[in-house]
Amino acid sequence: QVQLVESGGGSVQAGGSLRLSCTASGRTSSNYIMGWFRQAPGKEREFVAGINRGGSSTRYADSVKGRFTISRDNAKNTVYLQMNSLKPEDTGHYYCAADSGIMIMTLAGLYDYWGQGTQVTVSS
Repeated sequence: QVQLVESGGGSVQAGGSLRLSCTASGRTSSNYIMGWFRQAPGKEREFVAGINRGGSSTRYADSVKGRFTISRDNAKNTVYLQMNSLKPEDTGHYYCAADSGIMIMTLAGLYDYWGQGTQVTVSS
């Protein structure tokens, strides 16, 4: 098993930046594909970005391409989400998730482990 803890959320004005971190404990995160998801009030949880075990392959939702960057440091068991040019529609609770599969998937139900999330609020 792996335990995931997110940090780095907060409130920012539109156009600003935040960097989220997700630190894993228990089984090392290098054993998993890692993803970031977000959920706004009244909406379903949606895929934001994913990264493979070695960090050589990434995948992004169309809504964040060119603005968000996912990366990982396996030596620190940490995955990051750098968020630039933030928009009010990026507001939501951001979750880190781990998947023991072999491909970066966008469906939340396919991920095995989840953190508690961190709130991101972007004001206009």
